[in-house]
Amino acid sequence: MGLMDNLKGKAEELKEKASDLAGKHGDQIEQLVDKAGGAIDKATKGKYSDKIEHGADKAKHAVDDFAHKPKPGDDGPAPRP
Repeated sequence: MGLMDNLKGKAEELKEKASDLAGKHGDQIEQLVDKAGGAIDKATKGKYSDKIEHGADKAKHAVDDFAHKPKPGDDGPAPRP
């Protein structure tokens, strides 16, 4: 197995882990996106409020699409075949 194969395997493993974490902590991520948007809006004195809100919504949807949703009672990542 070559170096590239090892790197591809590790990248897929990390992607799965990130997806699982995003699924488990989606609410916290959404709160942080809102907090960051509020800070940016304050720093720009509301000049770009609509664009900031739109960007925050897109970011939250992207996290939601990326996330693996844990099933009730599921404490870990899905078993590998």
